[in-house]
Amino acid sequence: MALGELHGIIRRMHASSFSTPPVLYGIPNCDTVKKARAWLGAQGITPVFHDFKKQGVPAGALAHWVQALGWEKLLNRQGTTWRRLDAATQATVQDAASAMRLMQAQPSLIKRPVAAWPDGSVTAGFAEADWRARLPALLR
Repeated sequence: MALGELHGIIRRMHASSFSTPPVLYGIPNCDTVKKARAWLGAQGITPVFHDFKKQGVPAGALAHWVQALGWEKLLNRQGTTWRRLDAATQATVQDAASAMRLMQAQPSLIKRPVAAWPDGSVTAGFAEADWRARLPALLR
């Protein structure tokens, strides 16, 4: 048996032993979401996926994310959706409440993926080093 095959078997065995998978929120065709899902899959972890386009953004979850991360970090001002907004709409974003209204109306403005981890923490975006550090807790 090749070493790669052995690693895959071990990952699958570990993955089947974790009780609560992370929940990823995002849009399936987003490149960063694809990359994050593929990375988790390569680790033998299948996250629960919540599709903003089909399921919307849970209002309670959005409020929690803003509290945990800050609206400035959650609002993706680098993306195409933000750049396509007219200046007047962009100018309405002054605080958490106004940012949440806009993100609720246009989920593509949320930095993706948002990951809700089994320990209760939340992250936005895909940072491999951070996610790798979370693996031991996921594979218990």
